Amino acid sequence: MPGDPARPNEDFASVALPASGQGGCLVVLDGVTPPRGDTGCLHSVPWYTARLGGALTELTVSLPDVPLSGALARAIARTSEAHAASCDLSHPRTPQATVVLARWTEETFDYLVLSDSALLLESPDGAVTPVLDDRLSRLPREALVSDAVTDAGYRNKEGGFFTAAADPAVAARAVTGAVPRARVRSLTALSDGAARWTERFREGDWTDLHTAVRKNGAQWLVDRVRALETADRETRAYLGRSKTHDDATVVRVELPPAG
Repeated sequence: MPGDPARPNEDFASVALPASGQGGCLVVLDGVTPPRGDTGCLHSVPWYTARLGGALTELTVSLPDVPLSGALARAIARTSEAHAASCDLSHPRTPQATVVLARWTEETFDYLVLSDSALLLESPDGAVTPVLDDRLSRLPREALVSDAVTDAGYRNKEGGFFTAAADPAVAARAVTGAVPRARVRSLTALSDGAARWTERFREGDWTDLHTAVRKNGAQWLVDRVRALETADRETRAYLGRSKTHDDATVVRVELPPAG
């Protein structure tokens, strides 16, 4: 859901099944809203997330033997090629996004997370495991004092944090892993605009969030976060946020029993 009805949603979400009907994949991207001013690119963030997300969905399903990091690298390269001739892809604010990616077969479940979106995995016994890339949250407070400071010293830099932008090599920086398919009953992917329920507002832990979405639905979570954001005057003042609400995406997938 867009944070502002007057602005296009910069998130992307898809769930796809291969023609065989076995397995599937999930993609969630959270486009990074740039500050006002030059980004070196003629294109919008939604343009970028639509193309990167479309490429990721296709490649993750059509190339089942390619690791998820390899699929992400190929998708970034394909998207970069689409506007390299017209745009300065070396600009620190060239269009970019956080990534959640999952792929499952009858035997395996693979995952990838890059930057501050979240993936929650529920096992058959109900235990919930969050898959997080927490590098952004571990930055010193002074790293976030301004966009200029963040871009110069920390964005897509060693010792900082990484997003999917124009360099395919960033795919190797993602948090990745694999578990037997039988150990995953369901999954929930969230852009950081929805994950605020846990990360910023402390309404509950990741298990509570997963349970709330299962019981109440994705729209309930977004509505609750919207109400909390509206009341959060102190954080908005500290961060200098120009927008009260962030785009928020929630995707929940229930998997059939393995085997």
